[in-house]
Amino acid sequence: MAQMKRTVIVASAMVALTACAPAGYDGANSSAAEPVAVAAAEPTATVEPEASASPEAPAADAPPADVDLTDKLVGKSVARMGKVVTDQDGWILYRFDKDTADPPSSNCVDKCAEVWPPALTDGNPELTGVSDDKVGSVTRQDGTRQLTVGGWPVYRYVGDKKPGQWKGQAVGGTWFVVQPDGKKNLSCLPKGTPKAVAPPADSGSNDAGGSGYSY
Repeated sequence: MAQMKRTVIVASAMVALTACAPAGYDGANSSAAEPVAVAAAEPTATVEPEASASPEAPAADAPPADVDLTDKLVGKSVARMGKVVTDQDGWILYRFDKDTADPPSSNCVDKCAEVWPPALTDGNPELTGVSDDKVGSVTRQDGTRQLTVGGWPVYRYVGDKKPGQWKGQAVGGTWFVVQPDGKKNLSCLPKGTPKAVAPPADSGSNDAGGSGYSY
């Protein structure tokens, strides 16, 4: 791993899904939202106006030319969900319970990584609202470097159709919106266990209907 320098609101049991879902959420993969207590943020998760990656961080090997990089991490609070981390385009990022943070390791590969694209880096992301001591990277099986927050590798979700959505929340019971300190955001948990969307049609997967796909 290449490491860089670095309240509780109780909702009514009658809260509807639309009170918790982001704009454009169609509820296709979930039923009514279950009210959940939101943990108070620790001092290390305080959203700072500006925080930038240390210029002293070691330079990384150049990533493959065809890899989309995450150039920026933004920690902020959004309506209903609370504290989140987004990339430079506003896509909300997630963490995976089957990964590890100490030591950092990503276990989402192949078909999983088609549905949950890893946030890849060249080692110098711009940081806003995320403390630089919480951000690092881990080398994936294919040799690319993936950003970590609080040690946890972070990902996008192809089921989110526009920036600001969080349709990946609690998918498979293992995927959760990540907070700026790397902890799970447990707001807006759906009842039941939502399924992930199928891998993109052009990926060569035969699992077009999503049957048997567990990530």
